[in-house]
Amino acid sequence: MTGAEWKTEKTEWDLDRTCLSSSGEVRWAEFGAPDAPPVVLLHGTPFSSYVWRGVARALAGRYRVFVWDMPGYGASEKRADQDVSLAAQGRVFGELLEEWGLTGEGADPAVVAHDFGGCVALRAHLLHGARYRRLALVNALAISPWGSPTYRLIGAHHHVFGQLSPEVHRGLVREYVRSGSASGLHPRVLERIVDGWCGDAEDQAAFYRQIAQNDRRFTDEIEGRYGEIRLPVLVCWGADDSWIPVERGRELASRIPGAGFRLIEGAGHLVQEDAPAELGVALGGFLGEG
Repeated sequence: MTGAEWKTEKTEWDLDRTCLSSSGEVRWAEFGAPDAPPVVLLHGTPFSSYVWRGVARALAGRYRVFVWDMPGYGASEKRADQDVSLAAQGRVFGELLEEWGLTGEGADPAVVAHDFGGCVALRAHLLHGARYRRLALVNALAISPWGSPTYRLIGAHHHVFGQLSPEVHRGLVREYVRSGSASGLHPRVLERIVDGWCGDAEDQAAFYRQIAQNDRRFTDEIEGRYGEIRLPVLVCWGADDSWIPVERGRELASRIPGAGFRLIEGAGHLVQEDAPAELGVALGGFLGEG
C-alpha cells in the first residue's frame, strides 16, 4: 500500500452533519443501519472523534453508531467566549441525545466513553437524567486526583502558554499527544491529531482554553454517586497507561455496582490506537450481551 493509499484508508475522517448546541455548533456523523441498536462514542482530550474511527466503522456492521466532536474540539466550533468545561459538555451531550431521538422508552443508546468523555457521560447520566442501555468507560477520567503536573501547570498559566510561537506550540502538542500511546502512533495519525490544535490562532487558543476550564470539581460533584448507577457497565483500561494509572480503573469499577473490568495489555491511554482489535472485541462482546 502506498503512502497516499494508507492516508485515504486510515486517516480520512469527515463529520458531515451539524447541530447547534448551547456551547456552539457541533459536528457529528452516523454510521450503520438506521434501524440498528444505537451506540454513541465519546472522545476525550486532547483528541476528537477521529480516535474512534476504526472502532466506529467496525461496530457499524451491527449498530447505528453516532460520533461527535465536542464543542471546542476537532471540527466543532471554537471561539473565545465558549464554555467547553466538563459541565457544559455533559449538558451538550443530553441535547444531542434529544436531537438524535435517543431518549424515551426503548430508545436508550449504549454509550462508549474515553478519557474525559467518561466524566461527560457520567455527568449526563447522574446529573441530567440521560438514560443508557449500557455504558463502557475506556481509560476514563472519573476519580480525583487527576491531571499530570504538566496539565495543571498549563491550566494555571494558560494565558502565557497561549502566547507561544506556532512552532513551539506545535512541538508541545505533539509531545503531549505522543505520550498518550504506549506503542507509538503512526506519524500520519500523530500529525492528524496535532493538526486539530495547530491550524490557526483560534485552534491554538482553544487548546489552552479547554485545559484552563477543566478541574477536579467536575468529577468531585459526581464521585459519591457512582454507587447509584443501575445499568451494565464495563471499564476497559490500557495496562500501560501513563496518564491515568490502572489502579484508578480498578477503583472505578469497584465503585459501580456489578461493573466489569477488562485490562488491555500493550496499550497506553490511547487504547483505540494501541490495541484497536483487542478493544473492539471487548466492546463488541459487552455491547452484544443481554
